[in-house]
Parts: sequence; structure tokens; C-alpha cells
Amino acid sequence: MKGPRETGFAYQAVYRYLTHLINEPGCGTPIRLPSLRQLALRLNVSISTIQYAYSLLEKEGRVYSVAKSGYYSRPIAILGPLTSGNDLLETVYVHARRPDMLVLSADEPALLQPLDSPLLMLERELLRQYPRQPQSASQPCGELELRTALAARYTTSPARCWHADEVYIGADLRGVLEILIAVLNLKDALVLVESPCDWVILRLLEAAGVRVIELPLQVCGSLDLEQLREALESKPVRLVMLSSGLSMPRGSQMPDDNRQSIAQLVTQHGCWVLENDCYGELGFEPDGARFRDLIDPDRLIVFSTFEKIIGPEAPYGYLLSRQLGEELQRHFLLRAFRLSPIRQKAIARLYANGRIDQHLQVLRRLLKERQVQMLQLLRERLGDALQPVEPQGGATIWARSLRQVDVRRVFQRLLKQQVVIAPGELFSLQGLHGQHLRLSHTFSGDHDLGVVLGLLGDALRLEAVD
Repeated sequence: MKGPRETGFAYQAVYRYLTHLINEPGCGTPIRLPSLRQLALRLNVSISTIQYAYSLLEKEGRVYSVAKSGYYSRPIAILGPLTSGNDLLETVYVHARRPDMLVLSADEPALLQPLDSPLLMLERELLRQYPRQPQSASQPCGELELRTALAARYTTSPARCWHADEVYIGADLRGVLEILIAVLNLKDALVLVESPCDWVILRLLEAAGVRVIELPLQVCGSLDLEQLREALESKPVRLVMLSSGLSMPRGSQMPDDNRQSIAQLVTQHGCWVLENDCYGELGFEPDGARFRDLIDPDRLIVFSTFEKIIGPEAPYGYLLSRQLGEELQRHFLLRAFRLSPIRQKAIARLYANGRIDQHLQVLRRLLKERQVQMLQLLRERLGDALQPVEPQGGATIWARSLRQVDVRRVFQRLLKQQVVIAPGELFSLQGLHGQHLRLSHTFSGDHDLGVVLGLLGDALRLEAVD
């Protein structure tokens, strides 16, 4: 099994350029980095590409942003050794960006079939139609054409309908969720999430002072209704976050009856429901009703990103909400996201002309093929060491070690062999999933996956706890 074609995304070159700027000698104090527009002109790439590279560095703690001022590098003395080992997630991020590593920890479905070429082609056509973008035309909540396209896509009936003024688009998913946390005033509030849960979301909630309750998914992909009922009745849960279709990183789908029972429970208790739709269109087979089809729309917020289906050239995050309009508009205006209106128009046209749906058919097929090959190799090479959950979509495989192992030591051993995996503990704030790991079946470059899985098997056996 070989990796997909080398995509050579522009953001990777921008990322490397910025790391050189940050690491230049004499950078012992914070320095202001070039603006999005300056870098776009200097490197001849889009502002969205620059924004994405900066967002990666911000996640790694290597840069920070100041409202209405720009991006600044963190001094090396403050940043400390990039591979100190004190923060597992930091170590994963840093090594995943090294060009000599095979990254089996990533979650990049669009890497198999990015939609960057059609997107950029449409963008060039639109630039000829809209050669100048007057500053007065700025739309702080996102380009109207794209918000209208999203509203239409999420509308399923007269009762379950959305309008453009209920859609909000930000520079990336992190920025959008930060605004939502502020609008809902979630600091010190209780939020219930499925577990395992995306590490970006968990770290964001933790940094904001949100008190997180993790409800583990069962083997069949369902939530324990009694545990959920007890949590809702005994604690002042402000918000429940649920996956719309795929529960990632497990790649499983909730049974329809479980989803309906959960919807009834949260409705009875009057909680806000936050539906994570980042992977909603990446299931291999059509599933049943989504939570947004079962929950009162006035107590519902939906969030997602284009990045998982289009690729890194479309890093924008977005959310839909009926009830929080005034506060959301105020926060988006204060946040002052600088988004390319032409890039947003191009994405809107991809939805309008049906290109997104054609792309999704191909992408799901390719993901399914890669998943089947990966599972077959795992059974052949690691059948005595790992028990994978067979994914129903997405680009990753969640697996449990059949032996008691120190997964951190497995991770460190593989780093020395230039392989990056994602230990399961990253997907919990409460110490769950210590015997699990997440593997990706999409990666760039030309690698013999059989050999790599052999290295993983050796590490699991050598780090087994007696």
C-alpha cells in the first residue's frame, strides 16, 4: 500500500518560511511578523494560505496574535525546547511538521483528493469579474453568497430551515469556537461531550476554563442513556456537544434509536445542543436523522469546517444559530476576521454548481478503499497486538492495544524511527483511552505501510507492561 500523490500544498512552504523567520538568530524577544497581506504579496500565494500557516504555528504555541495588530513570534527562551516532552500534544505537533517524518497521527481526509485546483481556478475567474473589493463591502460574519449557500444546504424542511443571517463564518474552526464559548459564557460552566473527543476542542474548552464532563462511547457507538440521564439530572449541564453523523476519532455512528433517545433527554432538560458536523458528510453509507433533525432549532447550534472536505486551501470554520444573532454579530465584528471574499465566493460556487457533491462521492470512495487496505494490513501484521474499530467513515482508525502497554513509550520509540502516531490519552482530559491510539490511513509521500506497521507492532510488544 503506497501513499497518495505528493500534493505540495502552498501552506507547507509558507509554514517552513515562517519557521525560518521565527528561528532566526537574535529572536530572543517577541518580533512582529509580516501581515497576511504582506506575506501574500511577498510569496505570491493567497491570504487564506497565509492564515492557515499562521494558525498551525499558533496551535503549536510558536506565534500569538494581537487584535488589530498582527502576529508575533514567541521568544525562544519563553517557548523552551520544542521537544521537551512535557506536553504530549506539543510533541506530536512539532514532529508532525518535520519533513522527514511519516505522520500516522493526522486527520486530513481531503489529502487523498483535495479540491484545491478547482477552487483556485474558480477564484481566478472571479478575480477577473471582481477586480476590486472596496473596503466598505466587508462582511464581518462572512461573504453573503457563501452564507446563503450554507443556509440552503442545511435546510431540510419549512420547520428545519436556515437563512443567511443565521450563518457565521470565521478564519478557522478554532476562532469560531472561541467566539461561541464567549457568547454562551461557558467559563466555569458544565459542558458534556462524547469521549473520545477531538483534542483541538478539548484543549480549547480547557483553556477557556470550561468544566468538561466526558461520556464514553460504547463499543456499538452509542452513549449510555442512564449515564447521560444521571449527568443531566444531577448537574447543571449548560451545553451538550454531539456528533451529527460520525463520532470521531472512533469513526462510528450512533444507532438511530440511541440518537432519538438522546435528543429526547436533552430536550427535556432544556440544554443547549452543539452539533459537531465537521465529519457529517464523510460517512461511507447514508445514516439516519441528524441531531439537527431531532432537536428544537432554537436550542441548537451547528459548527463545521470546509477543511475536512475541500482541503487546507479552505480553512474557514462556520456555525449556524437561530437565537444568538445579536451577540454573535458583535463578537465577529470585534474579532475582525480578515477573510478573502473571492475565496469564499469560489467555495459558494462549488456548492451551487454541484462540484462539492461530485467531489464527496469520489472522496468517500477513496477513503473507503484506503480504510479497507489499512484494516487488512492491521489484521495481518498486528492481529495479536491491536483491536481496531472498523470505521464507518473518515480518514482515521481508532484501535485498542490487546496488551497492557505504555502507549507514551510506544509513541517515543516510534519517533526515533521517524513515525508519528496519536496516543489515545490526547482525546480525553480525564485520563481515558490510555490503551488506545489513533492511526491515519491518509498520508503524503511514498511509504511502505507494511514496514511501518511492523515497527508499530514491535514497539507495542517491547513496551508491554508485565
